[in-house]
Amino acid sequence: MKTNYHTHTARCHHAVGSDEDYVLSAIAGGFRVLGFSDHTPWKYDSPFVPEVRMMLDELPGYLASVRALREKYRDRIEIRVGLECEYFPEYMPWLWETIRRERLDYVIFGNHFYESDERYPYFGMHTRTLEMLEMYEESVLKGMEAGMFAYLAHPDLFINSYKTFDEHCARISRRICRKAYRTGLPLEYNVSLLGYREERGEVMFPHPDFWKIAADEGCTAIVGMDAHDNRMLENTVFYERGVRALRELNIKTIDTIPYFSY
Repeated sequence: MKTNYHTHTARCHHAVGSDEDYVLSAIAGGFRVLGFSDHTPWKYDSPFVPEVRMMLDELPGYLASVRALREKYRDRIEIRVGLECEYFPEYMPWLWETIRRERLDYVIFGNHFYESDERYPYFGMHTRTLEMLEMYEESVLKGMEAGMFAYLAHPDLFINSYKTFDEHCARISRRICRKAYRTGLPLEYNVSLLGYREERGEVMFPHPDFWKIAADEGCTAIVGMDAHDNRMLENTVFYERGVRALRELNIKTIDTIPYFSY
């Protein structure tokens, strides 16, 4: 069954298309389930203003919009609403409270920053040293123990800036994959950059060496579009390539996720 639970909206300031555009594109692409998981806002303890996520006062409108679309298109596609969240230790109580109050269907774990984007740079662009690589590992492992996430998005994000998959990458990848296996947390085979990577010949996720380790450690995977443009959902060539890649690696692949119950 063709599903995608990793879908953004223009509220994150680096995606395009209306909420309804994503729904219509998903229907055109043959998706059975579309999950919205835009970058979560955070209730910061500082005046910090993020540039890559919705603002806190946009959350109610986001939820209302997706739920209205769920009702409008209920006979054509199943729509779910969630968030993509980091593991920010001091803000996790607020996140749990928000999940329950807003009755979210699910949240996914996108490890973009160490502890908070108030203080640390983005892993996808700044993991160029062993210190940053180990910070990525530390925050992933802690977040995977949180017990709230449906899966770990782009687990090999660090390679987008570290570039060379050396012995350090292999070591932390194995630890991440072992933790995923022990906690039962699926890993996302994120296909959003496959075309970009191949067109420019750059080293980016999904990285073959990481996924060989995932296969060796018995991990479970889910294919994710990570759609920041609704048109990505209309052309499913890369989605299908992700499914084939996981099959060739003999990695168990899922197409549904557990939802919160209330």
